[in-house]
Amino acid sequence: MMAPTASDHFDVLIIGAGLSGIDAAWHLARYAPGKRFAILEGRDRIGGTWDLFRYPGIRSDSDMLTMGYSFRPWTQPKTISDGGDIRRYIEDTARESGLLDRIRFGHRVVRADWSSADARWTVETVRREASGREETVVFTAGFLCSCAGYYRYAEGYTPEFRGRERFAGTIVHPQQWPEDLDYAGKRVVVIGSGATAITLVPSMAKSAAHVTMLQRSPTWIVSRPERDPIAGALRAVLPAKPAFRISRWLNTLFQQWGYRASRRRPERMRRFLLDRVRAHLGPDYDVAKHFTPRYDPWDQRICLVPDADLFDAIREGRASVETDTIECFTETGIRLASGRELPADVIVTATGLVMELLGGVRVAVDGRPVDFAKALTYKGVMFSGVPNLVSVFGYINASWTLKADLVCRYLCRLLARMDETGAVQATPRVRAGDAAAAPFVEQFTPGYMQRSIDAWPKQGAGAPWRAHQSYFADLRALRFGPIEDGVLELAKRPPAAARKSDAEPAAA
Repeated sequence: MMAPTASDHFDVLIIGAGLSGIDAAWHLARYAPGKRFAILEGRDRIGGTWDLFRYPGIRSDSDMLTMGYSFRPWTQPKTISDGGDIRRYIEDTARESGLLDRIRFGHRVVRADWSSADARWTVETVRREASGREETVVFTAGFLCSCAGYYRYAEGYTPEFRGRERFAGTIVHPQQWPEDLDYAGKRVVVIGSGATAITLVPSMAKSAAHVTMLQRSPTWIVSRPERDPIAGALRAVLPAKPAFRISRWLNTLFQQWGYRASRRRPERMRRFLLDRVRAHLGPDYDVAKHFTPRYDPWDQRICLVPDADLFDAIREGRASVETDTIECFTETGIRLASGRELPADVIVTATGLVMELLGGVRVAVDGRPVDFAKALTYKGVMFSGVPNLVSVFGYINASWTLKADLVCRYLCRLLARMDETGAVQATPRVRAGDAAAAPFVEQFTPGYMQRSIDAWPKQGAGAPWRAHQSYFADLRALRFGPIEDGVLELAKRPPAAARKSDAEPAAA
């Protein structure tokens, strides 16, 4: 292992050069200009999710007026935008802000160790060389900001399918989409009904012989215009920045209102969504079987389709939906529990993600590994007993970047307060009576969340141990709330040793 040198030390290290990572870097450059920082990115390109996923039709699953940065207007006509446009937006933001030179590409963070005696993190990365050889490179930092997302980049989730090895065609997972996959004129079955599946189906149906979306159970789906008519009208009469800000606030208000209305009156939202599907597919389509989920709206994320493209593909016969369970794969397709067989040349397993906290980085505090499953989340941003670590985790009911903007600005406020007080360590401390009371994300039941949520930090019964799914609650807490609240301990000098109660945070 290489020993860290003076040039390897930073005030802040950001993990990940995706949407959130560039957000954090911009905020540090703007609001903490005296801090020396760098971004460690495991891949060779900027963009994160929007560089990783290359499947046909990849696009945003919410509008770019709220998923774009608050400080850089989204000016493209399409607000439900293509993945390539989003990646270019991220890269252009980094370039225009002078952030590209701050990124260390090909550095995958594998371990981070906090020393209270030194008040710094030692961060171990694996760097790939052009030859393919890997070497360990070590950095040190006073503060870490994890922008690594919430899922494992190396692989997606694929359940065991009996007879998979018998299938003579091509099987592909969207997270590892081959560039040379040719599906023109072929029969395609897409297994899944989430955001990835409903994006793939109409896109592949443009050239495939036929595409079938095979789902075990339906998902709530709603269509919205690909181009926001209000944003377009505002752009026609206002300069770009005020038009963007008004559109962003209107869409934020709409997102928050829609979620709250769904939770208060789920039966009304069910009727509204189903009426919209019937309007697209006609009175003779079996909406009850194929588009009526067993759960209420926002128990799982509502999937968005632009300009009704999925419904158009179904109505025109280029695509279809089957709601059934899989008995096994065969040589020529998939046999269903009902006995029917779906013929296929290509099978796409759009079966979900594998959740992963902090990008899978192993974390230790004063030599003791951190068991995050026993930690409490502090304001949805930090973790009990873990010093100088901020993590970005966005909303399940709104655009990810709304939360990322708030977290990044909070980090800058925290750093400024530490400088004012001479503190070198900021640690959320559990108090008597603080205990786990809820999972990190409540009342949200998609499979990827249920498979992994037990390994994530917990919420307490009250503030500040809550991870709000409310932009306005977070705006109060993170943007305008006090830094020193009696829970976040700012230490001016490193304690002699970490206390046992902090090394072993509140149990679940």
